[in-house]
Amino acid sequence: MDALLNFAPLLLFLVVYKLRGIYAGTVVLMAAMVASCVIEFLRSRRVSAMQLISTVLVLAFGSATLLLRDPRFLKWKPTVFMWLLAIGFMVSSRFGRKTLAERLLSAAMPEGSEVPQQAWKQANWQWVACYLLLGGANLWVAFTFSEATWVNFKVFGLTVVLMVVAGLQAWWLNQYARPVNPAEGG
Repeated sequence: MDALLNFAPLLLFLVVYKLRGIYAGTVVLMAAMVASCVIEFLRSRRVSAMQLISTVLVLAFGSATLLLRDPRFLKWKPTVFMWLLAIGFMVSSRFGRKTLAERLLSAAMPEGSEVPQQAWKQANWQWVACYLLLGGANLWVAFTFSEATWVNFKVFGLTVVLMVVAGLQAWWLNQYARPVNPAEGG
């Protein structure tokens, strides 16, 4: 359900973009992102930091796109978001008890197992590299190819790549997962 809730604004943006163009699509994307945050809050009494940051960026870059009638602002949003995530992953490796990779992917590990901290750190740096590369790829597609190509890349390309990377990384981390020895006499 959460994945559908996160993907719905992009799908709505794509449909409206195909029917009415970039500016109408931007309005729908902005409204859908706010609605997504409201729904998430009503369901769980909180909004994830990533969802909130993405929504704020969509509102900021979308507003600039609409006010200045220039879609280049909207095209920058995915790159800024991904580079902010890369910075977040970098910072998490230095501060706190768990890296962002561990916080996000620990649920994908077998129950009753643990992954060595070194593997989590490697996974975290893999996300840094992924987000830096995808942010750069977004700029390359956005400013080299047609607007329609960029929209398809944004909606499908980035989404699929991130899902594949997450799946591969969960598989890779599972190779390191070891059963936790239960405490004796408890």
